[in-house]
Amino acid sequence: MIRSDILREIAPILRDQLVVCNIGLPSQELHMIDDNAANFYMLGTMGLSSSIGLGLALAQPKTVIAIDGDGSVLTNFGTLPTIANNVADNFILLIIDNGSYGSTGDQPTYAGKRTSLAAVAKACGCENVIECQAAETGKILREAIDSGKMTVIVSKCESGNIKVPVITMDPVVIRDRFMKAVAG
Repeated sequence: MIRSDILREIAPILRDQLVVCNIGLPSQELHMIDDNAANFYMLGTMGLSSSIGLGLALAQPKTVIAIDGDGSVLTNFGTLPTIANNVADNFILLIIDNGSYGSTGDQPTYAGKRTSLAAVAKACGCENVIECQAAETGKILREAIDSGKMTVIVSKCESGNIKVPVITMDPVVIRDRFMKAVAG
């Protein structure tokens, strides 16, 4: 399974949640698979979906799922200790770990080599960390939502991309409709 397969599988689970999705192809894939006003598509800030998701979870009571990539988490390593030290039980960080910078040409990341993001999250103090294979992601995500506990999920999958159109929606429109979903 590749990232888009995971997104396709979990789209029905995401439908009733607030979602902050990683920059580039992950946002484009989610937009194509199941565009939803409660999805905030990152268009120009690599590494910040986990930080924005945590802030959103701390600011309001609805469940927030931040979808990030291994490459993005590696570019914002400070996000893991920040998450560990600012527990929001309505927050789930789903790291789709394909071992590559998927949006820029599948260059390998260190998560695809010797660095375990699950081990790093645990070392930072995150208490509920689950590493799973791609095919288990939907089940693990549902269990994390049902648990009501802040959870970091590292879903290991194959590297690879599908052809997707760019998101042509104006960023202001994305923001405004998402803010209505947050308030609603």
